[in-house]
Amino acid sequence: MIVFPGGESTVPGYLALPQGGQGPGVLVLHEWWGLTEPFKQVCDRLAEAGFVALAPDFYRGKTTASIEEAEALGAELDRNVKRWRGDIVGALQFLRQHGATRPTDGRGAFGFVAFSLGGSYALDMSINLAEEIAAVVTFYATYPGLDYHGAKAAYLCHFAEEDPYVSAESAVEMEQALGAAGRQTTCYTYPGTRHWFFDANRVEAYDASAAALAWERTVAFLNAELRR
Repeated sequence: MIVFPGGESTVPGYLALPQGGQGPGVLVLHEWWGLTEPFKQVCDRLAEAGFVALAPDFYRGKTTASIEEAEALGAELDRNVKRWRGDIVGALQFLRQHGATRPTDGRGAFGFVAFSLGGSYALDMSINLAEEIAAVVTFYATYPGLDYHGAKAAYLCHFAEEDPYVSAESAVEMEQALGAAGRQTTCYTYPGTRHWFFDANRVEAYDASAAALAWERTVAFLNAELRR
């Protein structure tokens, strides 16, 4: 665990470095549960794949397993746009100073791997920090109302087939919005899966086969977009 300056205060986070200490920088943005162990493990797995991975803790140490409490925490954070945007800006600055390398072609330096709540923030910041962001991976997240014409990133979106929070129509709308903006976009829907299918903590939804396939696709995508 580390701390770094954020938008309104110092922010705790989890940093994982690859062997050798340098590599493309990736921010991992957690779901509404907070920075629980599965998101730290995502950082560790990214480091094993050669990336410098940092997961900012938007909740400042709070975590929950309760959907009701998570909804309240997420709604409160959603309202504080200045804070979560500032936290992400601070996290990117920390990556710059701690081993994150730039692609050789001069494109945006960073990637996101973001889940649900964090996925909407990644989509937002891919526009607001367009010069910085080269690759965005989201799990069960949509933000079709955004204008993606200002973005410069490539997008990989993972969706659950049976998702009470993200409708199939919303996923299609977002894919169409990204396509209309000329963004390179790949979307996968995993048959028979539910929201949180990647999260081993949610035993009612976790799907090991779908999670493994989504991870394989995620690493391949990040390698292609951040190692040019």
